[in-house]
Amino acid sequence: MSEPVVWREPVLDEWIDYNGHLSEPYYILVMGRATDAVMDHVGLGPDYRERANASLYTVEAHVRYLDQVPPGVELEVRSSVIGSTSKLLWIWHELYAGGTLRATEEILGVHVTGPSSSVFPDEVRARIEAVVVPPGPDASRAIRVGLG
Repeated sequence: MSEPVVWREPVLDEWIDYNGHLSEPYYILVMGRATDAVMDHVGLGPDYRERANASLYTVEAHVRYLDQVPPGVELEVRSSVIGSTSKLLWIWHELYAGGTLRATEEILGVHVTGPSSSVFPDEVRARIEAVVVPPGPDASRAIRVGLG
């Protein structure tokens, strides 16, 4: 089984909201940086983007906020590729603080060259296939509200 790609960074004071916890957009910011780390890992990093005029665009995301993040801690995002097609990359992020899972984010990205979607080059496809792990039980969840 492939090891997760790990991204770490500290919570900055300006990220703390009026309730004394990490403000909502910063969960997304940090997990976005973790997406960049996954892209680097599979060969879609800055050199590739410059050379190929291609990148990965997020087309869908689902965030679950599971626990509050206090000030002054280091965040650790553990990311895995949980699926792919010839053009799509499905990424799972788990955000931890103090050893506790605080949030998850599921990202679906499409490979784009210039203005259009495009297939991954063979060498990138091979790197993706080498790191794919099965999705966990919390992937592909939908928001449901029991009304009535």
